[in-house]
Amino acid sequence: MAESWNTDTSEAVYRSRDAIKNLRISVRVERVTSSVVLSQHLQQTVLSQQNPGVIELDTLTPQAQAGDNVEELVVHWQEKLFSQSEMDLFQSEAACHSPLEKQYHTEVRALLRTKGRRNQRVFTYTEHDRFTSLHEDSVTTAQSAPTFLAERMSTVRNRRQERRTVDCSVPRSKMITWEPSHDFVKSSHVVTNAMTTMHIMADLGPPGRLGLKENECLLFTVRTDGNGVVLLKPDFNKGKEPYRVETNGEKKEVWRLTLDNVSTAMAAEDKEKEQHMYKDVNGLPPPPGVLRLMVNGEIVSALGFEYDNLYVHFFMELPNNWSTLPFQPLSGVTQTCRTKTIGKESVALFSYPFSFEAFHLRENESQESLPQWPVLYFKVLSLDYWQRYRTEGYGYLVFPATPGKHVVTCHTWRPLQTGTVSGLRRFFIGGSPELEDHSYVRVPGTFKGDRLSRFGFCTETTGSLVFNLHCLQHARAFVDARDLRKKRQSVVDQLGGFSQQGAVYNIMEAFQRARRRMQEARESLPGDLINTSAQTQSMM
Repeated sequence: MAESWNTDTSEAVYRSRDAIKNLRISVRVERVTSSVVLSQHLQQTVLSQQNPGVIELDTLTPQAQAGDNVEELVVHWQEKLFSQSEMDLFQSEAACHSPLEKQYHTEVRALLRTKGRRNQRVFTYTEHDRFTSLHEDSVTTAQSAPTFLAERMSTVRNRRQERRTVDCSVPRSKMITWEPSHDFVKSSHVVTNAMTTMHIMADLGPPGRLGLKENECLLFTVRTDGNGVVLLKPDFNKGKEPYRVETNGEKKEVWRLTLDNVSTAMAAEDKEKEQHMYKDVNGLPPPPGVLRLMVNGEIVSALGFEYDNLYVHFFMELPNNWSTLPFQPLSGVTQTCRTKTIGKESVALFSYPFSFEAFHLRENESQESLPQWPVLYFKVLSLDYWQRYRTEGYGYLVFPATPGKHVVTCHTWRPLQTGTVSGLRRFFIGGSPELEDHSYVRVPGTFKGDRLSRFGFCTETTGSLVFNLHCLQHARAFVDARDLRKKRQSVVDQLGGFSQQGAVYNIMEAFQRARRRMQEARESLPGDLINTSAQTQSMM
C-alpha cells in the first residue's frame, strides 16, 4: 500500500495572450489517514480483478469527509481569502493602520455578519499583503535542491542596475560581504522584470486549533510579469499523482495537494473571431502621416571578448516624434552564455529574440526627408563563478532604414583606466570603469552642440556583437503623399508652366487672346447688322 506522489515541484513557465484575471485554480487538500489509504487500496484491488461487479464500489468509497479532513475550492487571480488568524487580527480596528488593512477590516466585519466565509483551511496572500514574502515552500520532494541553471539565472536576474564609475582609490571598507542580510540583498539588487505575485496557503493545524502561524504552509505560487508570462510553482497536476505536504508539528501529518486549471476555455467561435480581429488590427494601415516600424530581432552571438560567462543588457532610444505602445518593453537582458572556441576566437551563442514596434508622426506635409531612426544601445558584461562583475564593452545599433532582413555586426569598446591598480582590480575582484550615460557611446540625443569632444577619454576596442533583424515598415501615407505631389506637378507642366504662378499666367494670356479674337470678329461685321442688334437689345 505504498503511496505514490508527484515529486516534480519545479517551476513551470506558461505564455498566454489571455488576461491573467481570467485564471481559475482548483485547490484540493486532503488529510491522509489510515482509513482513506485502506479504502483506496481496496478500490484499486477490486478494479484490477476480472469481475469487478462482485463487490459494490460504494461500499469501498469513504463516506463524505468532514470539513476538517478535505477542502476543495476554486481560487481566482488576486482573490483574497482570509485565514483564521487574519479573521482574528482584522476584527479589531485598532490593529488596522494602512488603507488596505482598513479595507480588510470592513470585509471581515461583513463576513462575520453574513457568515458567508467559504473557506476554512485554504487562504491566499495577494500582491500587496505584508505576509507575501515571509513563507517558504512546504511541498516536499526528493529533488528540492535548485538546479545549476536556476542558480546561475538567479544571479543574472538579480543584478545591480545602477553602478558608479570606479575611481583609482581602493576603499578601505570590506568589499565582500560573506553573510549578507536580507535587507542588504534587497537594497543592493534589483529584479529586472517587475513580477506580480500571489500565494495560496493552507492552515493544516489539527481540528479546533486553526489560526496558529506555525501551522500555515505554502501550497502554490503564481507570478506574472504583465507580458503574458505566467510562472507556477509547482505545476498543475494534469492527471498525475497528488503532491505531498507535510506539517511541521509533532505529529507530522501528511496531506494530499491537487492543483488543476479550471479557467473557462474560450469557445471556438470566439477564438476564431479573436484571430480575425488580430489579423485585421495588424493589417490596418496607420493613420495619415504616421510611419509604423516593426522589428523582429535576434542577438545571435558575441565574439572576441576577454572573459567568459557573458550577458547583454540593452535598451532602445526613441528620437523626436517617435512613440510606442504603453505595454511595449524598451529594454531587456539576455541569459548568461558560456563561450566556446571556434577557430581562433571565443564565441558566445545567445540566440536571444526580441521584438520592437514604434510609430513616427510627421510634423507637416512638406516634410519629405526620412526621419531619424530608433537606436538600440547595449552593454556586454561578464559574471563569473565568484560573482566578479566586469564590463566587457559598449555599443549601439541604428535600426536600418530599409525593410527586409539584415545581419549587422556591431563592434564594441570599453572605457580604459590607466594604471596598474585598475588592471589588478579588474582581474582579482572585478569591476571596471563604466558609463553613467549609455548614449555617450554615440552622440547623445540630448546634445545640442555642433561637435562632441571626447578628447582625453581613453578607450579600448574589445569584441563584437552580431544581430539578425527582420524589419517591416508600413508607410502608405508617405508614398501616397509623394505620388500626389508628382501628379499635381505633371498637371501643372501640361498647362505650360513649372509652378502654380506660371499656370495662372498662362490662363490669363489665353483669355487675352480670346478677347482680341472676339474684338476682331466684331469689327469685321457689317454696320447695319451691328445697329440692328443694338436696337433689339434696347427694346428688350
